[in-house]
Formats: sequence, C-alpha cells, structure tokens
Amino acid sequence: MQIDGTQIVDTFAEAFRLRFARLVVTAHDEYWLRAACDAACGYGTSVIGCDAEIGVERLLTPDESPDGRVGACLLAFGFASETLAKAVANRTAQCLLTCPTVNVFDGLPAAEERAPLGKHVRYFGDGFEKTKVFHGQRIWRVPVMDGEFLIEETIGIQKGVGGGNIILQSESLEAALAAARQAVEAAASVPGTITPFPGGVVRSGSKVGSRYAALRASTNDAFCPALVGRTESELVEGAVAALEIVIDGVDEGAVSAAMFAAIKAAAGPGTLAIAAGNYGGKLGKFHFHLHELLASSF
Repeated sequence: MQIDGTQIVDTFAEAFRLRFARLVVTAHDEYWLRAACDAACGYGTSVIGCDAEIGVERLLTPDESPDGRVGACLLAFGFASETLAKAVANRTAQCLLTCPTVNVFDGLPAAEERAPLGKHVRYFGDGFEKTKVFHGQRIWRVPVMDGEFLIEETIGIQKGVGGGNIILQSESLEAALAAARQAVEAAASVPGTITPFPGGVVRSGSKVGSRYAALRASTNDAFCPALVGRTESELVEGAVAALEIVIDGVDEGAVSAAMFAAIKAAAGPGTLAIAAGNYGGKLGKFHFHLHELLASSF
C-alpha cells in the first residue's frame, strides 16, 4: 500500500490499557495558561520513567470554560488509578496552584471512579480554605497571594488507551522533522488524544528489555540508521532518519482516528515509509493495523 509515494508497511501498533484523568485548567490570559500547562506537562512523556503521560488535549475559549476565562483540557495517563491520582495531585499542587491566576476543574464529571484532588490540595490553605458548590460540583477556595485558587474536590478517572504509534522513515533528517510536525499537528485535531513526547515526537523509540538487567526498555535498534548492518533492520532502503509519534487516547476510536490523521499528513515526498512499533502482539491488548486503519472512514 502507498500514499503519495510513501510505502505504508503492513504492520500494527501495539497499545496498552491505561487509566486517564482530564483536568480543565483556566487562567487570566493566554500567557499564564501556557505557563501553567507547560509546567504541569513537564517530565510527562512515558510511564516507563515518568509518573504520568500528560499533554494538552485542546484549548478552550472563555465561552467553553467553567469560569468564563481562557482554558485548556489536559489529559493525564497512568497504569493504575491510584498512582495516576497521586501524580495528578502532585502536579496540581506543584505546578498549577503555584501559577498566577490559575484555577483547576474536573473534566470527567460523569466518571463513576473518583479520586481526591482539591480534597488534598486544600490543606495548603492552613485552615483558611473554604468550600462552595459551583455548577453542581464541590469546589475548594484556597487563599493565595493573588486572590483565591479554585480547585474541584475530586477528579474522575476512566479507562483509556496508551501507546498507539506510527514510525516515519525519511530520506533526510529535514524531511523526517517536517513530516513529524505535520503528523503531530494533524493528530492534535482529533479530540480525546495527546502526543505526550517533546513536540509530540520520539527520537528514542524503544523495545522491551535490554542487555543491561536494570533497564526495562532500550533503543529500538531495528529502526536506528547507525545500526544498519549490525542488527536486523526494519528500515526501508534509503531511510536515513526515523521518528516515532506516540498517541494516547480516551478510547480505541480516538487513537485510531489520530493515527489515521497522522499517517495521511506525514505521507508524501521525503517520507519513504510509515511503519509502527509492536512487540509481536504479546504485551498490549490493542492492535492498530495500519492497512485496516487506512481502509476505514474517519
């Protein structure tokens, strides 16, 4: 199968069951909103080494946000509800409570599974904090030096999917970088998804295990141009750079749609092939076959 001269490899991306939470962050203006999101999403790329995979799902206009200000939805993913809730609470306390003008609300009010958020963070108020019901949800008002920090008492947690991916193989580094940016921008248009790595792109795609016993994952040598001839390569002829786009989503449909959009955006001159990363189908319960995706309608 080809799209605009780009070979679509007959393979599949292997993804995993994760839990996710959605935070709605609002601020006085776009500057402080971006500062809050950048801080909260820092060091949030892979659950292999981070407490959560986290990124901006979408921006909100004042008409869409709970308090009539600019806002953003953040999606945070983790293996287990308990550890995810801890990660979200820690990032909220360290990165959102501290950012001028920011408020935090729950983006999954209908979720049956709930976890503490403001219920913990409120203690920063040292007994001066107060509670109120806002739009049917309990909110804590924590006094801070620019006024009050509003934070919802609990957050919802639901089942999601992590690790959908595509791997771009290009004839030059410049072509790979351009295609990757186009893929990330296209995926970002799909609701319910994030691409949690820097700029949405992974240069250090990994495989399970390592020659070093202490490591759970190591470089995906099959896609490393410098190792062609030294290991069994999956690069097509002429590929000198490969980059991976990892996609987390609220469900299989969201991940499928984002992968579809990313593939269509990345294909074309300079992109020799698009593949995907998997572990033989033995580790992740979700298999996204590239040819099947492209035969679907989104």
